[in-house]
Amino acid sequence: MDSNLLNIASQFALEGTISNISPLGSGLINDTFRVETEGATPDYVLQRINHHIFTDVDGLQRNILAVTNHIRAKLQAQGVQDIDRHVLRFLPTKNNPGLTYHVDQNGSYWRIMVLVNDADTFDIVNEKYSREAGAEFGRFQAMLVDIPETLIESIPDFHNMEFRLKQLKEALEADPVNRLANEPEAKAIAQDLLRRADEMTLAEQLHREGKLPKRICHCDTKVNNMLFDKHTGKVLCVIDLDTVMPSFVFSDYGDFLRTAANTGAEDDPDLNRVGFNMDIFRAFTEGYLSTAGQFLTETEKANLPYAAKLFPYMQAVRFFADYINGDTYYKIQYPEHNLVRTRAQIRLLESIEAHQEDMKQFINSLL
Repeated sequence: MDSNLLNIASQFALEGTISNISPLGSGLINDTFRVETEGATPDYVLQRINHHIFTDVDGLQRNILAVTNHIRAKLQAQGVQDIDRHVLRFLPTKNNPGLTYHVDQNGSYWRIMVLVNDADTFDIVNEKYSREAGAEFGRFQAMLVDIPETLIESIPDFHNMEFRLKQLKEALEADPVNRLANEPEAKAIAQDLLRRADEMTLAEQLHREGKLPKRICHCDTKVNNMLFDKHTGKVLCVIDLDTVMPSFVFSDYGDFLRTAANTGAEDDPDLNRVGFNMDIFRAFTEGYLSTAGQFLTETEKANLPYAAKLFPYMQAVRFFADYINGDTYYKIQYPEHNLVRTRAQIRLLESIEAHQEDMKQFINSLL
């Protein structure tokens, strides 16, 4: 057992005696470990928080604590049993009960939460899991509609389309590696993306006009960000709360569909494989409106098809800006990787645009 990890875990108010610490999962952002204890005391999840991505760790942890405490209080009021299986519980440090993170001697940030027993995550995207994901993420938003605390943006401007377009325009103006100047395709893509700019910044426009509220959203809605009961198969809770922050409901709705309803890969070189799966769209939307429909405004409901378009567009803008900048942000596996990603996202966007009327009719049928 790693003595450094044992020392870090021992900084928190754990129950029981630690018997083992081992790597857990394969997360791309945070380093995660399982902390096992002797006897009947709980096991825990120890995480090193990536403070290069989440630069305000104190604000991040206050966000998470506000959200989990609010959900916990609602579940208690509903008489839910075994609440630690239905909402994450983070432990305070021994030396400062008001803090849920510890900074080690190397300047790394750590936290511990109670492990949810007998739970599974799934990467499978099918109609069943998509419907359940829609219902659970809608329920998550609904429970947080009346949260009294003001949350920070744990990644500022994360889903701000105007900000992403500003980044693109700066990249195009600088053209640091001459890709815009030397590649006709790059010029055509730039024109195509900028042509849609006014349409795709609708959310920010509506918000300024007072017609679109900001909600507390998860902002990373994937099937594998939910825990399922191993025995019943039912959803237990939403996990990976680092990106929970104020945003438009379009974030949780559109971002799920961008990945789950894509018939191809995010970086598919064969554009014939890329399209929008309407069966996944229908299943997720049905689930989402079954729980979120109780609080959504008419403007939010009417613009759900726009939300589905927004996220492939936003990702195309981000991939393409990185390509123009010389691939400084996203990891690439070959020189044109960001360009291939851009093409695939634009093809997905075009497929969604072709289905807009069908999507509107389906949503209206549910309402």
